[in-house]
Amino acid sequence: MTPRTTTEIPSDLRGAFERFPFRGAEGLHTPELGDLEKAYLSDCIDSGFVSSVGAYVDRFESELAIFAGARFAVATSSGTTALHLALLAAGVKPGDLVLVPAITFIATANAVAHCGAKAVALDVEEESMGLDPKALSEFFDSQTTPGPDGTRRHTATGATVRAVIAVHVLGHPCDIVAITEVCERFGVLLLEDAAESMGSFVDGIHTGLFGFAGIFSFNGNKTITTGGGGCVVTNNPVVAQRVRHLGTTARIPHPFEFDHDVVGFNYRMPNLNAALGCAQLERLPGLLSAQKEMYEVYRRHFSEVESVDVVSQPEGRQSNYWLQAIRLRHGGREARDAVITLGAQLGIPMRPLWKPLPLVEAYRDGFHEEIPVATAIYDSVVCLPSSPAILRSSPSTLPGAGT
Repeated sequence: MTPRTTTEIPSDLRGAFERFPFRGAEGLHTPELGDLEKAYLSDCIDSGFVSSVGAYVDRFESELAIFAGARFAVATSSGTTALHLALLAAGVKPGDLVLVPAITFIATANAVAHCGAKAVALDVEEESMGLDPKALSEFFDSQTTPGPDGTRRHTATGATVRAVIAVHVLGHPCDIVAITEVCERFGVLLLEDAAESMGSFVDGIHTGLFGFAGIFSFNGNKTITTGGGGCVVTNNPVVAQRVRHLGTTARIPHPFEFDHDVVGFNYRMPNLNAALGCAQLERLPGLLSAQKEMYEVYRRHFSEVESVDVVSQPEGRQSNYWLQAIRLRHGGREARDAVITLGAQLGIPMRPLWKPLPLVEAYRDGFHEEIPVATAIYDSVVCLPSSPAILRSSPSTLPGAGT
């Protein structure tokens, strides 16, 4: 049932949605699959290697590493398991603190919790919606002191601040250069949650390669999909080996004996999923181009609507434009909800950003910093249909078509 709202939507914005070019879209970001994916899946099935061992896993990892410019890529069963393995490789232990941005998908905090550690949410910056390096630096300056072992300790609790996770929200790179500098200054490891930013770069370097490791997600709604899956990318051979070892049940290499040196996890990507991913990687340049074209469509469509801004890549950074979004200039959460309700009435799927971590029921009792910017962003951003496939399904309806 569609909720009712009494908030008045500005006439120019209402008109923009009534003339919306992608009414009837099936979802925000659906995968584009075809004959190539069918061929690779069929080949995988014919080989009999459909589980966690097979040529497509090796190929997928190799091609991912080449595209991202990483020395190593380790495929996993999901982006969440990739985060979990990377945090374990960083030495995150029960009782540790991990600093995260307030705006992120819940998997970022869940992976920290899976390690027995606690996620501490910090505020984000306006432009990229990612972790604010100033808030990060202020936290270290005001809330931590150097420990005797060289780690950074939370002054009030004595807990070790083991890592920082930076997130590239909606595919837009955060201020990762400044965040990296802060982490280096205080001697804390940086992990990048690049789940949404396959194809995003900063200064010619792919997101995910600024810290000791980065992760990608290949869920069905991402730029490329393996159905379900993720990976860890790193230039550190020790990290890569540790991630792979822990993710393959920590089995000690032996021709036939099964022995395990620690409690590990079965987080491997099946060959069947990797086959799908190999086909998707071949499509990647076209998919990235289409996502940028989607942004241009929306930029033109909303160009004369005074009450909204189309979310765009931060200056000097190259975004993959995974998910398109607008930000309402006025009205707060009531206006946001009214727009989403109107979209439902018009057959336009829309949703807000994720609820900031301190507001999520499972994490409300945690220790977090003040998050005024994150709250304002949550109250005003609306995500729009972003599947590249809808560009090809209705080209005649696009603003500026034929010009």
